[in-house]
Amino acid sequence: MANQFISIQDIARSALPILRNNLIFPALAYTDYSNDFSKKGDTVQVKKPPVYVADEFSSQITVQDVKEESVLVKLDKIADVSVTLTAKEMALNLEDFSKQVIEPAAVALAEKINADGLALYEDIPYCCGTAGTAPSSIDVFAEASKVLNDNKAPTTKRSAVWNSEALLNFQKIPAIINAEKSGSTSALREGSVGRVIGLDNYMSQQVCNHVSGGLSAKGGELQTSSISPADSVVLILQASSGGQLTGTVKKGDLLVVDGQSHVVTTVLNCSSSVATVRVYPAFKKNIAAETKVQMIGDHAANLAFHKNAFGFVTRPLERARGAESYVTSFGGLTLRVTMGYDIITKKQTLSIDTLYGFKTLYPELAVRILG
Repeated sequence: MANQFISIQDIARSALPILRNNLIFPALAYTDYSNDFSKKGDTVQVKKPPVYVADEFSSQITVQDVKEESVLVKLDKIADVSVTLTAKEMALNLEDFSKQVIEPAAVALAEKINADGLALYEDIPYCCGTAGTAPSSIDVFAEASKVLNDNKAPTTKRSAVWNSEALLNFQKIPAIINAEKSGSTSALREGSVGRVIGLDNYMSQQVCNHVSGGLSAKGGELQTSSISPADSVVLILQASSGGQLTGTVKKGDLLVVDGQSHVVTTVLNCSSSVATVRVYPAFKKNIAAETKVQMIGDHAANLAFHKNAFGFVTRPLERARGAESYVTSFGGLTLRVTMGYDIITKKQTLSIDTLYGFKTLYPELAVRILG
């Protein structure tokens, strides 16, 4: 069967299930989807899932307001795979065309989307594990769960995404190997590991490696000036004993001050004498001057989180004008397939793309597991 019988509808409908099966992070996040057509750069308003508190009933109920908080999410990502089709590819039947063109393209799209979502680790200050050492014990699942419990994350719909090095170590632990065989994972997806201590676990090759700015104090210790409630998100770092600062500070760096971990959200200033940064979360109490500061080093940013920690927002793209184009959507995912022809080279160009954006909704519902 010649490729002339393969329509762009066939291509789109074949690619979307493959993309869906290879998406890990978006499937575990809160999803906002609409049929409104959009373009890259558009900003949409997304309602955050509400959070309530369960009270003990005594003589009367405690009424809570329904808070419909919203956040703005920029649709700033278009994952695209475009290929030039020669006469050889055009002569393939649909099955062979799928193996050689559609499936590799869909997998590449999934890898990019997973990577963009997992990059949200930069917003998460809460952490456990040891930087530079891959998790190798079942204890790390309990440690991650404790952080989520302490932050009052709901006990349902919790997941964890690990890198390949962590998975290698876990595959040597019988309890985890048996979890994969338990059948407790509700939806089979690529990278599924199994459920362990309240976490549905997955492996992704797109787990990020954070390279720290490496700020340190030459000739002294890294410390901070005093912090008052009025400046509870601004941290001034300096060196003790007249030393100098070396290295720098980056967004996503983890700093531990008075036993509490904070993530750098903005670098305001960094020189050899002082570094001023904004951090999250805010300090809960006054911090005395010359309090020691620990900077967490380079690490793999494995993540454990509740579904509402992160949002995945998608909108279908408009059909391309001046070319054969088709848009298909299912289950909150959308793909656009466009086919063009260059009469000079006598070649077809196939483009498959999708529009989306990510947003951290509740940082306290996630924990960075250092590796």
